[in-house]
Amino acid sequence: MRYSFNRLSILLFSILLLNSSIGSAQNGLKFKYKNSLVYSGIEVGSKGVKLSLLELGKDAKKSGAFNILKDSSINTDFISFTVSSFNNTLKALADFYNISLIDYKIPRERIFTVVSSGVKIQAEKEHRMNEVNQLIDSFKVRIGNPARAVPIIDVQQEAVLSHLGIVPESRRYATFLIDIGSGNSKGGYFYNTNTKDFKLFQLSWGTKSTANATEKRCEEDNSLANYYKQLNRTLIGAEQSEIIYRVNESGGYPMSDYIAFSGGISWAIATLISPELVNNAVVPVTYDDIVKFSERIYKNYSTLSDVSITAAVTDKTVDKSAVAREVKRVNGVFDQRSLMAGTGLLLKIMRQFEGVYEKKEFYLVKNGQVGWISAYVDESINNSSASK
Repeated sequence: MRYSFNRLSILLFSILLLNSSIGSAQNGLKFKYKNSLVYSGIEVGSKGVKLSLLELGKDAKKSGAFNILKDSSINTDFISFTVSSFNNTLKALADFYNISLIDYKIPRERIFTVVSSGVKIQAEKEHRMNEVNQLIDSFKVRIGNPARAVPIIDVQQEAVLSHLGIVPESRRYATFLIDIGSGNSKGGYFYNTNTKDFKLFQLSWGTKSTANATEKRCEEDNSLANYYKQLNRTLIGAEQSEIIYRVNESGGYPMSDYIAFSGGISWAIATLISPELVNNAVVPVTYDDIVKFSERIYKNYSTLSDVSITAAVTDKTVDKSAVAREVKRVNGVFDQRSLMAGTGLLLKIMRQFEGVYEKKEFYLVKNGQVGWISAYVDESINNSSASK
């Protein structure tokens, strides 16, 4: 499939998808550059609404001068499609817009608002697109701006920009990148050794949608044991109905030496499974590593606390305070059941690449959100040069 995108799309998606599914916040804005511009990106995702404030230096096109000023998120669980989740999502969306406009004095033309592809996929799956459109219309009314653009992100644009920004150029044509989001998973690889030909890979399953489907199966028995049983049933169904087919259909197995996973669950697992690599953006893992970790979540969840994990770090060169902070962030975003769901989904996908005769190398990308910035800068340079 041949793909092209313009600079406006890159700017929009790089800013809005800066957060991935990791929510955090800084108390104040600390600027790094002189004569810089600040952009705000607000995204309605499957799990909640995310805000990013990004500073672009005047030499951004040449040197990649960017600075993350603030990133924050409010969990609203929009894809549960309840009255309360709708109202909470609308409020969060409007609040973040007003915070950007009033508190941080960012001009309207530098505030971008979008709905993620994960929401779109889940809404189409459940025939709830009318509620997505209703949310957009209600938001425009609430902020008093009927002309406000609130596009729904195209999954292909997400996947291409993610690959361009995350995967090193030296491995660009040998890597299959899969982003496991809240509501869906998407990714792919470049073929024909150019960045125009891209094979898209997508699943209608993500961490949150897997957890939601499992909870529906639990009915009146909310015990952890029953959740574990129903999760296995949910994942087997997803594997047989979609995952196996999608991986085979992608043709990615013989074309890729490296299988990289990004997204919130990848960050969480990488942080918990290899705390001593707290400063590493990418963590290598094996299929067996993730199998053992999955069992640990269910059977020994208490060992994943910040106290337990830091106590187990024996390398004296590792900053244990940094480890503790990052583990706390993970535990603030993912509880035991969502970790189980996300890890289980990761395993089902990894299993399709776990060959007997040809071994693939697996990697978990922790800071995939920075990749969007890299893609934006690179493409801005190219577009700027082409226009001269």
